[in-house]
Amino acid sequence: MRYIHQVIKGWNNLSLNIKLFFLANILFQIGNGMFSVLYNLFIQDLGYGDVMNGKVISIQSLATALMFIPVGLLGDRTSRKRLLIIGAMFSGLAFIGRSFFESELSLLSFAVVSGLFASIFQVLAIPFLAESIPIQQRLRIFSYYSALVLASQVLGSMGGGMMADFLQVFGISRITSLQVVLTTGGIATFAAFIPLLFIVESSKADQVTKGSESVPTVHKSPTPPLNKDFKLIGQFALVQLIIGIGSGLVIPYLNLYFTNRFSVSLSAVGVLISLGQIMTIISMLIGPTLAAKIGSVKAIVCFQLLSLPFLLLTGFTNILTIAAISFLFRQALMNAANPIQSTVLIDRVSESNRGIANSMTQTAFMLGWALMGPVQSFLITTYGHYWGYAITFSITGALYVIAASLYYTMFFPISK
Repeated sequence: MRYIHQVIKGWNNLSLNIKLFFLANILFQIGNGMFSVLYNLFIQDLGYGDVMNGKVISIQSLATALMFIPVGLLGDRTSRKRLLIIGAMFSGLAFIGRSFFESELSLLSFAVVSGLFASIFQVLAIPFLAESIPIQQRLRIFSYYSALVLASQVLGSMGGGMMADFLQVFGISRITSLQVVLTTGGIATFAAFIPLLFIVESSKADQVTKGSESVPTVHKSPTPPLNKDFKLIGQFALVQLIIGIGSGLVIPYLNLYFTNRFSVSLSAVGVLISLGQIMTIISMLIGPTLAAKIGSVKAIVCFQLLSLPFLLLTGFTNILTIAAISFLFRQALMNAANPIQSTVLIDRVSESNRGIANSMTQTAFMLGWALMGPVQSFLITTYGHYWGYAITFSITGALYVIAASLYYTMFFPISK
């Protein structure tokens, strides 16, 4: 109860800008949650195979990755508020279009468009928060933000699956029910621009002044040289590329994994993925406490390595209960490190390079996703729904070990 009281007190102390931004993210992520769970099932119901799903995910990830760096540069030099409004509106319109068009060309074209504009929220959210809050509050606010994103996706994924099944009870076809839910998700994403309109954005000069005033004088240090910033960014990007390659083999296809291997319903898939996100929310809120006790870098590595046994168990089991429980723990542990990683990156990079830093690490991660779509579909079609998934989960586990080892080697010495 004391922790809940602290969370409520922390929320009440947030500025109106941050609350409006959080509200916009709730709407944006509800739509994303619906699409993340149901869209590849929609493609499958249209009669396309795993290869088509791989193409769509890869081309969308590639389009997103290509936009990360331009968006980061624009965000550092222009209005992040305007860019976020554009991202919400056009992402929503693209989602609505994807709900109705069924040809291969349309599926791929709208995947590109939604990937391009979805990149804006992914890149600019953390820098926007960083410039709006004091440095000592970053880890806590980043954890709140990450938890809120996942909670919104829970509403989208769980509500979307249930809504689709509910519509089918009344005789609506499976494809039509999915189209209705996906359209609803697109409308929610589009509506995210409304709270953003009321955000009062200060000038870049005021943001820098505010950021510098939030740090006590005794802790101020000169801005790091540009080459030092980009060395750190390159190291972070390398780790994210490896994690992205591993993640791209498994995460986009978890709903297909459960429907193909265990033949579960849309509602069950939505509920299961939502439960994984709920557990992740809890672990993200616990993450700052662990980071305060053992250090941020150690906490990140601990979370990542502890997730591996559950990842492998999910890939090899044929028992739904074991797969579900293992998936939940893997999801919570691996994702709990995300807000801590964001804080480590933002704290080590100078104010003027935060947008490009976040965009380059996101680019590396999404390139991993883009590269793995054809690989995943090849393994599943070649080795089937048991060994195909077992192989992909095993490769992902090996890549996570490599990434955690590199992260500890590169960043633990400088964290002391």
